[in-house]
Amino acid sequence: MLGIIIGVGSVIAMLAIGEGSKQSIQAQIAEMGSNMIMIRPGAENRGGVRQSGDNMQTLKLEDYYAIKKAEHVAAASPTVNSGGRLIYGSRNYPASVTGVSPDYLKIRRLTVDRGTVFTEHQVATAAKVCLIGKTIIDNLFPDGEDPVGKVIRFNKIPMTIIGTLQEKGYNSMGQDQDNVVLAPYTTIQKRVLAITYIQGINASAVSEDAIQLAMDEITEILRTTHKLRERDQNDFNVRSQQELSNMMTSTTDLLTVLLACIAGISLLVGGIGVMNIMYVSVTERTREIGLRMSIGAKGRDILGQFLIEAILISCVGGIIGVFIGIGAAFVIKFVFMWPIYIQPYSIVLSFTVCTVTGVFFGWYPAQKASNLDPIEAIRYE
Repeated sequence: MLGIIIGVGSVIAMLAIGEGSKQSIQAQIAEMGSNMIMIRPGAENRGGVRQSGDNMQTLKLEDYYAIKKAEHVAAASPTVNSGGRLIYGSRNYPASVTGVSPDYLKIRRLTVDRGTVFTEHQVATAAKVCLIGKTIIDNLFPDGEDPVGKVIRFNKIPMTIIGTLQEKGYNSMGQDQDNVVLAPYTTIQKRVLAITYIQGINASAVSEDAIQLAMDEITEILRTTHKLRERDQNDFNVRSQQELSNMMTSTTDLLTVLLACIAGISLLVGGIGVMNIMYVSVTERTREIGLRMSIGAKGRDILGQFLIEAILISCVGGIIGVFIGIGAAFVIKFVFMWPIYIQPYSIVLSFTVCTVTGVFFGWYPAQKASNLDPIEAIRYE
């Protein structure tokens, strides 16, 4: 029974971990904006050398204004980014500042904890203001000082903190979502990078069902604004968060199947154990079988007796294994803080496999017992 218990418990616990990880990743991607669409410059060949998309200057503010008016786009924001060092008093912290529009918070589902979001007027005037995340607060204001209204320097540029962002923690790829500084995109463009182009555009579809429609619409708009001919390749890339979600889901599904297969091996070993024990049982009870057959028991009665014993061993082991598997999953959740999700189908599947295992591996020993010669069986020592 122990082999069956370990096998069933392992299958349930492994499937719970795999499904829990999958749902956790999907939830974190949804927090980032499940209907978010990312537009980035495309790489191209120049003089036989393939240039990085980061070096391209194919996206302009005109593209952003055109995308913002698209029918299936709910919100859009340009993005420009610059790395550097934040300084406040005697403290400094390496960070990057992302230039965005106020709609960026809606697209990324970011919430202001204290203070306010910068306005369109501040964007138009390239105001030196910013919003900061929890990680930045912890490093620049470790004494619990209220950062709102304080002036920090990004490299040599002073920026007034007008708000703080609500804590979000780490995402599914291990990135700290609170290590963020947001400023008007015009501020980063003009005062930090001195550029006229934008490095990317983030947009959100009106609904998750309209993501593909929005992507097709954005592609058509950009091909038009970039004056690309029909045979020309796109000089931009359009990706959705849904693609990332599908990729991560397929990866976690594969890992879940792998974990289930590894756990299933112990279930197989348990089934072989049942067969061995039943085979030994038949050998030890040969005289009992002969006695039963000599007073009228038929082969099917003997077959039924040993088959039922094998099934009972498997099913009882399966029931105990289900409880141990569920218990192990919760221990993993509370001790190791891993996300779990116990699916009802995993319990039904494990229990069904137990029954099938009992029938399959118990059949040969039971068949051997039913075919014994009564006279030879009674003589058996």
